[in-house]
Amino acid sequence: MSSARLCHDMLSCSVSYEFYSSFAIWPEEVRSDLRAGVKAKQQGNFALSRRLLTQAYETALSLPSEKFSPSPYLKLSGIAITLSEVLEEDGQPKKAYETYVNALEHLKQHWAVLTGEERLRAISMGQKLGEMADTYQLGDEEEERWLTWSVEEVLKLAKDNGSPRLGGKSEDSHLALSDLELPKWVRVTDIGAPLEALGAFYARTGKLTLAVPLYLHTISLLVPPVASPRKATKEELCQGAQLMSNLSELFMRSAPTSAALHQSEAWARQALSLLQKTQGNASQSDDIRVCEEALAVVLFNLGSLREMNGDPKSARQKFEQSLEQSKNLRWQEGMAQARNAIRRLDREQFDAPPHLPDPELGIVPKK
Repeated sequence: MSSARLCHDMLSCSVSYEFYSSFAIWPEEVRSDLRAGVKAKQQGNFALSRRLLTQAYETALSLPSEKFSPSPYLKLSGIAITLSEVLEEDGQPKKAYETYVNALEHLKQHWAVLTGEERLRAISMGQKLGEMADTYQLGDEEEERWLTWSVEEVLKLAKDNGSPRLGGKSEDSHLALSDLELPKWVRVTDIGAPLEALGAFYARTGKLTLAVPLYLHTISLLVPPVASPRKATKEELCQGAQLMSNLSELFMRSAPTSAALHQSEAWARQALSLLQKTQGNASQSDDIRVCEEALAVVLFNLGSLREMNGDPKSARQKFEQSLEQSKNLRWQEGMAQARNAIRRLDREQFDAPPHLPDPELGIVPKK
């Protein structure tokens, strides 16, 4: 289950400051077109917005980069991202995709002079291209290409800009991501998002051995050890718990051995423990709402695992808890799934043959 976002997506959130704080930061040559283009976008006039933003972007690219200092490539890519959003909303995904590709290639051409934040922007754009390749069915190869590039670059960025935490441990002669003290401009979710996206791609395409380590790396970032100086936010705990739930489902889908089922249930129980810490905040934000829905999913999955392990009593208890959680959220899909599972258990119990004593014991049932 993917997280809901307060912004359209993380990339949109990252460019919002550039446009909505003040247009005074922009050179005069692009300021009027940019202001009018953003206003037209807000009003839903995508044709006008597209024309004005295209003019602004073409003009911006013709100017010396010094005109946009500081962080010129954040500003230049910000125009391209906003133009791409307008194209997508206007039903022109192919042009939107091409605009993202061209904007990212422009950043790559200047990679040596990009700041860490500008490289992080490029990484987010690569992830966005991977998501679009999936959404618009451009093929697994295209999606994997962009997501792999984003992961490779975000790992380089983290290691180049992070410093070892006090007491951090090295593994296999390289520093684990969870041992890095990241600069303030890098959020844990900035590093984890590309890893999670590539992990989800591998999970969807059946490459479970590639998906699992990516999920594990992301979980270690989002859910630091108790002794860690960094304390995770509720949103990070929620996202980490959802990844634990994803891991549980991966093991559940693998060969149905007792070991796989044990791992699946262990991850589901860890997810449950984390999600329970976020309860009672369903109305505060969309992110927390998704966290509450994930709790209903994890309870349902635990019920399924108990059923697979031949424990219908515990299974029913978890299904009933999942149903109650879904009712609290008025989540129709969750309620339907839990009710169906409970009905299935009831039917199986009703259809089961009556238990008869072992004849060898010499005991006969009472009439």
